[in-house]
Amino acid sequence: MSTQVERAQSLEHLHAAPEILRVVNVWDVVSARTVAALPETRAIATAGHSIAATYGYADGQIPIETMLDMVGRIVDAVGDLPVTADLDDGHGDAGETVRRAIGAGVVGANVEDRLRPLAESVAVVEAIVAAGEAEGVPFVLNARTDAFVRAGGRSVEDSVADAIERGRAYLDAGASLVFVPGILDADVTRRLVEGIGERKVSVIGLPGSLSSSEYEALGVARISYGPMTQRVALTALQDLAADLYAGGVIPASTRSLN
Repeated sequence: MSTQVERAQSLEHLHAAPEILRVVNVWDVVSARTVAALPETRAIATAGHSIAATYGYADGQIPIETMLDMVGRIVDAVGDLPVTADLDDGHGDAGETVRRAIGAGVVGANVEDRLRPLAESVAVVEAIVAAGEAEGVPFVLNARTDAFVRAGGRSVEDSVADAIERGRAYLDAGASLVFVPGILDADVTRRLVEGIGERKVSVIGLPGSLSSSEYEALGVARISYGPMTQRVALTALQDLAADLYAGGVIPASTRSLN
């Protein structure tokens, strides 16, 4: 059984490797076990949006106690795999939230800046890094900037510049990676990697995004899929229900994964 420190170090090494780290987001114990069972799985990432939806909350509105309870259950379910959690914007006190997440066994996290003033956002990163140091865990912060998803009507050039400025500041403050969600084409991704650093940019896979292999070739460290994995699962469930209502049957290819 690996220690929490070893799992954190493993996650850091996976980000630095030439091969992009593909993390397929999970939202409860059974989804985590299903993904963890695949030999290709190197780490587990939780999806905050999906966990909130599981409990009937809007994204970002789930109580931290409820979120961390599920995250802890996921950690316990996946053995030696490192778990990185989506912790929204830190739930009002990012340092304390991360301290509690570490107590649940987490070794890394995404925390959103929501385009707050840069100095304020840097202070959040510093608080998270300090929490990891105080707990004796080399916590792997995937510092998220909303430079694209909260861009409003500004130009792509302005969003790229903002993401680079924020990303460099977050890395200087101790973050391991910079998460830039959005549908990023090859040119934008190349500029982000050039400005923030090789194997220092994390992206999300969305309809219309590049493939993970294409992002890998551009120097991206990690790709995750946020709420999309749960949406695919729910789409399959709703389609099955419609088929069953129409007189269909359970497919013979169905596997016993629960």
